[in-house]
Amino acid sequence: MDDSPYPLPPAIKGRGAVSARPSARFDDKGRESDGDWLDLREGIDGEGPPPRTEVTIEHPRTILTRNQSPDIPFDRSINAYRGCEHGCIYCFARPTHAYQNLSPGLDFETKLFAKPDAAALLRKELAKPAYRCAPIAIGTNTDPYQPIEERYRITREILEVLAEHDHPVVITTKSARVVRDLDLLGPMAARGLTSVMMSMTTLDPVLARRMEPRASAPRQRIAAIRALSEAGVPTSISVSPIVPAINDHEIEAIVEAGAEAGARNAFSIAVRLPHEVAPLFREWLAVHYPDRAAKVMALIGAMRGGRDNAPDFFDRFRPKGAYAAALHARFRLACRRHGLNAVRFEVRTDLFRVPTNQLSLL
Repeated sequence: MDDSPYPLPPAIKGRGAVSARPSARFDDKGRESDGDWLDLREGIDGEGPPPRTEVTIEHPRTILTRNQSPDIPFDRSINAYRGCEHGCIYCFARPTHAYQNLSPGLDFETKLFAKPDAAALLRKELAKPAYRCAPIAIGTNTDPYQPIEERYRITREILEVLAEHDHPVVITTKSARVVRDLDLLGPMAARGLTSVMMSMTTLDPVLARRMEPRASAPRQRIAAIRALSEAGVPTSISVSPIVPAINDHEIEAIVEAGAEAGARNAFSIAVRLPHEVAPLFREWLAVHYPDRAAKVMALIGAMRGGRDNAPDFFDRFRPKGAYAAALHARFRLACRRHGLNAVRFEVRTDLFRVPTNQLSLL
């Protein structure tokens, strides 16, 4: 199945990618890793030391990323981190690590970048005279609640700034750690300023450990949906990505579990394999599912015009063909059965208060 010149490596405990396969588009020099407590804990089982997590502090000049893609429903986002320790093998953001001269494979999930100046930069951005309020999306590239957030708390600091100035924010995550910030998200939701989308790829903990090894377990994510919903936070479930012959049989079960936990809306998209994600995913299939690897890739190709990925605007989110149509029909029927997507929630922008150094007049 894996026709590259690289020998097929073994699976690595606690990681999604099975190699530090270099980028085909950039020169990858590689660097040695350094560790954290989780890596040390996992290394005591006698299987040898695993790749360790290294975090580099980054000091960008700006924190808002502007988006002009016509098929994306937001025009600005914040990424507190680059790289993602969750290690999701299918992650479309993996190729961005190639721009750092790092591997989209293991480097993407072990060599991370944190931006501790994010909150200060955001406050400065919001205070600019030309700034116009619109929802800020968090979690669109790498997860804002990945494990290193426990230490760095950058996402929380960002939310504190947004809450202080009544600025709307929408969050996407696959981590139950989001409930840590309910003291901020609950009051913001009461003012119509926030919503959360929880990504659920599977309800099977074994599959989850293979596909997204350091993300919260499925049961923890369902519990997080329930906690968010009970706190009044509008919550959606993203049944994504759907991978043929891997998790496609779970569509109805995931929708039902999300709805029972209190999700109001649901979203789904079939797997995309841009750039270096395709060979990494093929390698993962060859290691974990050699018996069905050819079938998986054939069905992906059937949805993507015979390719691993359809990169054009709109096409990338609209897989085609009979198999894709069947997935879409099943998802829509499941949502209708459980009352999801009946009403779309929109965050408010009219409450925004510009940061100022002047004291308010009473």
